[in-house]
Amino acid sequence: MPLSVAVAGASGYAGGELLRILTAHPDLEVRTVTAFSNAGQPLVSVQPHLRSLAHLTLVETTAENLRGHDVVFLALPHGKSGAITAELPDDVLVVDCGADHRLTDEADWARFYGGEFFGAWTYGLPELLHGGTGGRQRDELVGATRIAVPGCNVTAITLGLAPGVAAGVVEATDVVSVLAVGPSGAGKALAPHLLASELLGSASAYGVGGGHRHVPEVRQNLLLAGATEVRLSFTPVLVPMARGILATTTATLAPGVSASDVRAAWERAYASEPFVHLLPEGEFPRTADTIGANTCLVGLAVDEAAERVVVVSALDNLVKGTAGAAVQAANLALGLGETTGLSVDGVAP
Repeated sequence: MPLSVAVAGASGYAGGELLRILTAHPDLEVRTVTAFSNAGQPLVSVQPHLRSLAHLTLVETTAENLRGHDVVFLALPHGKSGAITAELPDDVLVVDCGADHRLTDEADWARFYGGEFFGAWTYGLPELLHGGTGGRQRDELVGATRIAVPGCNVTAITLGLAPGVAAGVVEATDVVSVLAVGPSGAGKALAPHLLASELLGSASAYGVGGGHRHVPEVRQNLLLAGATEVRLSFTPVLVPMARGILATTTATLAPGVSASDVRAAWERAYASEPFVHLLPEGEFPRTADTIGANTCLVGLAVDEAAERVVVVSALDNLVKGTAGAAVQAANLALGLGETTGLSVDGVAP
């Protein structure tokens, strides 16, 4: 019998993508969908592409409506999930797609988010390498009942660079990452800078100068991967594509490291990973090849003149960057096959 699922924030982009993935999951059944301002409306009135869930009506996002399910997915704005989850039973699997439980350092939370600090949950990036131990984050997810899904930009940078950090072939003291990102990562809320008339034919940087909220999370991950110190310059650029992230990340080569040493580190890290694929030498990913898939594609080069490694990573911010990652982590927590209900095939053209 399938496990019962509630999705909070089901009217948004992340919530809609969760529902799309869950409809094909053989072991999970969506029974309750919640929203704030859209409560009371049929789900298909706000997510018209989800025809198989036309029987569901959005109800108010309260702890009472979320109780009684085996699994609760939260796709709520930052700062909204902490108070609700505090009222849910400890034996329910709760997977938070927001930022409320990602950071381990309360000072980082205060600086980049502000408001009440609800504490860190088990981090939902299975492929994240643990430096020194040889383990990966997936081991921590088995049996977990509280999971924090990573930020989408964080996933792109971390999966791009962590193998080099863990292997000691790059130094994390001078990391520069520039990301082309689609506006769906900002959610459905109306904002002038996200209107088509503002986006089309344009590209604009934001969160410049170290102010983006994903900075401390990337640092947290690279330290876990084995870095002793992390200095990161991270600049996202909004571009006119609905979905996708293309992250170009560079870092200084460690002394005495060759190009073959670099490639070997990434090959070892991702040889058996179902959702992170290192492309052949000389090939680099496109965001188009990841749309709708739970994959992160990685291209790798060494700039010998600059003595830097260049990593280009691409993913769908709503799938591997959010909803797909949530389901992948939930599968591990529940003892299901990690790839259950998730596809590596994108949609083309």
